This record gives sequence, C-alpha cells and structure tokens, in this order.
Amino acid sequence: MNDLFTWAALGSLTGASAATLLATNVIGGLIGPSGDKARKWIALGVALLLSYLTAAFATDAGPERWVIAFFNGLVIFSAALGVNQLPPGNRQATQASPTQLAQGHEPRFVRSWV
Repeated sequence: MNDLFTWAALGSLTGASAATLLATNVIGGLIGPSGDKARKWIALGVALLLSYLTAAFATDAGPERWVIAFFNGLVIFSAALGVNQLPPGNRQATQASPTQLAQGHEPRFVRSWV
C-alpha cells in the first residue's frame, strides 16, 4: 500500500496531476460519452480542489496562499491536460489501432480532452 498515492504525493505536482488525470477519466467513464465535454471542467475542479486542500494544510503560509493555490491549481490542470498538445497543430499524428478502425471510435476509458 505504500506504493500507491500518499498525502505527500498528492501535494506534489506529479502526484496531483496524476490524480487529476485519473479522477477525470474515471468520472468521465462513469458518466459515459455524454460526459466527454465535461471532462475539462471536471479536471479543473479536481485540480483546484487538490490545490486548495494542500493550501489548507500549509500552516506556515499567510493569507496569500489562497491566491497561490488558485495558480497552482491551474498548473496542475495544465499538467494533467498536457499543455504540450496545445494548439492542435502541435500534436503528432497517431496511427489508429486496428480495433479503432474496426469499431470506428476511440477507446472508451481514456479519451483526449482536447
């Protein structure tokens, strides 16, 4: 159990963005295809929630921690979203797998949010 998420890992950029990506894909998967447009907003909400939770436990910071938490939430969201994929012209072309070609759609669980 020590290899899974910990409070310290969730407080880091890597852990928070991984948790944001995971939570967004699980929630979006539970909602189904109708929730695809909501995934960006779900990711932003999860990222901001994790950032504000981290700020709430920061005992050595002043009131400016809430402003910093907002911007940290945007950084977490950007890392989970993959800002290196924006704008769409910067994305590399990917070859569709034979399953995607046969079924004519993307895999159900992990989909691009962009």
